[in-house]
Amino acid sequence: MEKIVIGKIVNVVGLKGEVKVYNYSDGVDIYENTPEIYVGDRLTEIQRVRTQKNMVILKLRGIDDRDEAEKARGLELYVTEEDLPELPEGQFYVRDLIGMTVKEEDGNILGRVTDVIQNTAQDVFEVEMGNKKRILIPKVDQFVLDIDGCSREITVRLIEGLLDL
Repeated sequence: MEKIVIGKIVNVVGLKGEVKVYNYSDGVDIYENTPEIYVGDRLTEIQRVRTQKNMVILKLRGIDDRDEAEKARGLELYVTEEDLPELPEGQFYVRDLIGMTVKEEDGNILGRVTDVIQNTAQDVFEVEMGNKKRILIPKVDQFVLDIDGCSREITVRLIEGLLDL
């Protein structure tokens, strides 16, 4: 059973054991639709989910006061692969994008996706080329023409001079 990290407990909220979560997923749906998650290595029931600004606030079974919540600070939160919701066609989980081959329109292979940076206005693919050089490609329609999940290929159109940097 593969576990997928979806967030990390970064702080406590109040006195009744709520924890503040830095969410690695796009929304709070995964927390609202999954009755149990792994907190570190322990499977734990989610009792309540809310948001505060852009942070997820969870009340977890067994964490009933501030001291218990403090002990959970720094722990990562996981779900199993079976808990991941189906994505609409054309959308991919980051873990599925990692390792995909990136090629230009003419078929010239540039390299492989090594990371997807998500804390920017749009996602950015980090692509490692054969010479250990890395380039960053914003995931916008002007640059990313196609993502083929079956062939595990991403077709891109680069701006002139990008490879010369």
